[in-house]
Amino acid sequence: MDSNQKKNIIYSIVLLASVAIVWWVRNQPDTAVSNDTYLSIVGQTMGTTYNIKYQDGQQRDLKSSVDSLLEVFNQSVNHYLPDSEITRFNQQDTLHFDLPYFYPVLKRSDEIVQATDGAFDPTVAPLVNAWGFGPEDQRLPDGNTIDSLLQLVGFDKIEYTTEYVAKTIPDVSLNFSAIAKGAGVDVVGAFLREQGVGNFMVEIGGEVVCRGVNDKGETWKIGIDDPNQVGNMSAAVTLDNQAIATSGNYRNYYEVDGKRYAHTIDPKTGQQVTHSVLSVSVIADDCMTADGYATAFMVLGLEPSKEIIAQNPSLEVLIIYDDNGTTKTFQTEGLKDMVVNS
Repeated sequence: MDSNQKKNIIYSIVLLASVAIVWWVRNQPDTAVSNDTYLSIVGQTMGTTYNIKYQDGQQRDLKSSVDSLLEVFNQSVNHYLPDSEITRFNQQDTLHFDLPYFYPVLKRSDEIVQATDGAFDPTVAPLVNAWGFGPEDQRLPDGNTIDSLLQLVGFDKIEYTTEYVAKTIPDVSLNFSAIAKGAGVDVVGAFLREQGVGNFMVEIGGEVVCRGVNDKGETWKIGIDDPNQVGNMSAAVTLDNQAIATSGNYRNYYEVDGKRYAHTIDPKTGQQVTHSVLSVSVIADDCMTADGYATAFMVLGLEPSKEIIAQNPSLEVLIIYDDNGTTKTFQTEGLKDMVVNS
């Protein structure tokens, strides 16, 4: 089978696929449940769960279409899949895109890399792997290993167009974990709009996009986890045709000899971040942007994040941090009007 035939087959799959919800719905059965004209579907993707609530006068169960769409999306950007596009790129020098998802994620990543001076950078992949948060087993890299792997980090070590991505030096690799869930949320949201759905909420692994109103005819209300008490909310915000993503070290970590090692790695130092920030929630027009900036601010810490936030008025941000044993918050002015009683 030649490359054109392969490309046509893959695009056909995407075309067929095209033809949170928040925390309180995560225990619903894996089926569509009608609530007047609103339905809820849940499932699994990217090593986590998804939850969707949407209004459809035709009462269509869109779960199979969503599952097919996410399967193809993962086949592009999920580095845990042995034959995905990103895995193939990490194993070779150049990748010509077969699917329509890799390039948009790469381009938005590049934009956030530049805006955050590399605090967010998918080329940190070798270090993420070395610390045990990639496909390999958990381990603790020594200083020499970190110094060596830092030579592979930097977005200037790849080049790309709308057709391909290539390495400028060997052994560079990409990891979209810090932005892929947000991108997946946007992809599902775009699919729902294509189906004529105007009111919906899509959540994947805590990253959420909302459009229109909920089943009460009100603006969607989204809970933000309390990093000190996982399962409880520290705040709730209303989202009016917006997206929210949260980054924190309170979920993805492991312990060795009683010491906790978390997944947020600073691309500049190769070390895990150790500052006072506990979690960052970012609200933006799309979830991919929110996801990437939430990771960047988690890397940067409070004061450097404030400087970048001041230059990006389209972002609303909530930072929860520890101040000598006391939990405090920083929030943008616009966010203050969005916070509601939970």
